[in-house]
Amino acid sequence: MEIRINKEIKDYHESLFFGLSFRQFLCSVMALAVAVGIYFGFRDIVGKETVSWLCIVCAAPIAAAGFFHYHGMNFEEFIAAYIKSEFLYAGVRVFESENILYNIYREVLNDAAKQTKKETRRKKNHS
Repeated sequence: MEIRINKEIKDYHESLFFGLSFRQFLCSVMALAVAVGIYFGFRDIVGKETVSWLCIVCAAPIAAAGFFHYHGMNFEEFIAAYIKSEFLYAGVRVFESENILYNIYREVLNDAAKQTKKETRRKKNHS
């Protein structure tokens, strides 16, 4: 008897139906329902070969969505991230460095520089 133990606890997935997770099983059932619906809906309108290809094209993305994982994201999260990065937040990004410490002490440095100038003028006037 062999027991599989994951190295990382986040990698654990409970299998509910036929070794599939609930998400995978649900997407498979939905893909099957879409394929059956398309077949019976379009078999009289278009030929059997065309309707069979239409079933595959429409059901495959739904079935694939249940098994899709990329960098810890499922299909919906990946699509949302892709749309944000490629369309919503796309554009030219200009690198601008910022010296945070200088910005914090800018007033202090300006006041110190003014004070130094005043002292040098006083020394010149008194000489």
